[in-house]
Amino acid sequence: MNTLKNNFRLVTAVMICAVFCSQSGISQEKIVYKTIDSVSLSMEIYTPKPEQGDQPEKYPAIVFFFGGGWNIGDIAQFRPHAKYFAGRGMVSVLVEYRVFSRNRSTPFQSLEDAKSAIRFLRSNAEKFHINPNRIVASGGSAGGQLAAAAATTLKYNDKNDNLSISAKPDALVLFNPVIDNGPGGYGYDRIGEEYLYFSPLHNLRRGTPPTIVFLGTRDEVIPVETVRYYKKVMEKIGSRCDLYLYKGQKHGFFNFRHPRYYKKTLLKADEFLISTGFLKGSPAILDQ
Repeated sequence: MNTLKNNFRLVTAVMICAVFCSQSGISQEKIVYKTIDSVSLSMEIYTPKPEQGDQPEKYPAIVFFFGGGWNIGDIAQFRPHAKYFAGRGMVSVLVEYRVFSRNRSTPFQSLEDAKSAIRFLRSNAEKFHINPNRIVASGGSAGGQLAAAAATTLKYNDKNDNLSISAKPDALVLFNPVIDNGPGGYGYDRIGEEYLYFSPLHNLRRGTPPTIVFLGTRDEVIPVETVRYYKKVMEKIGSRCDLYLYKGQKHGFFNFRHPRYYKKTLLKADEFLISTGFLKGSPAILDQ
């Protein structure tokens, strides 16, 4: 019975995504944004198609970094989110970055790749019809850490990047992000004393972009107290931080395979982006 119920939910979620994607024409392409050593890293880009006869606009962009503890993961995690926001009028980007299981890489190299991806998009903004001052970074778990760290940390830049181009996003949408990498926080066993320069919580400063955070109250990785403290520090430095807690939910509750909370968090993210001027109109999803 549980299997049938889960299958029904998955089919429902697929139908929901299909409805979103049909609301607006979307073009898709996959390109290499970075080659390092023998590794080529790609990004999958979803772009709204202008109406026939119209000139392409300069769209806001949203960049997604998958979760997986900097060890595993795949861009497919946020593909439904990307298609939804492309249907809402954003260029949506799924970023591949180095992870330990495939590349024997460190979390610091993962962050270098995240920053390289944002710089690549900003430097090619005209080509991809992107407004370079309207780039949102998003991610879940360790991917949320990468998005937040791109906005807050100064170190961990690829030496081949053009550092005159900013890697700092203009807003953040974070799904149970591992924002504390210090002692007692996630990943400290791998980060060590570098947490002082790597951990978003320890690098908050005035000018940190507006942020929305989603977390389940039974998250096994991130204590509720941590995100509440993050919000408190953000507000102290004069930055907006909206926090939404979901009672009884665990790590990864927002993913597409959980249709109810996928929809709830997507709606709140859409409303946040409307309130910050990144989106117009009304969300294409109803809170059910």
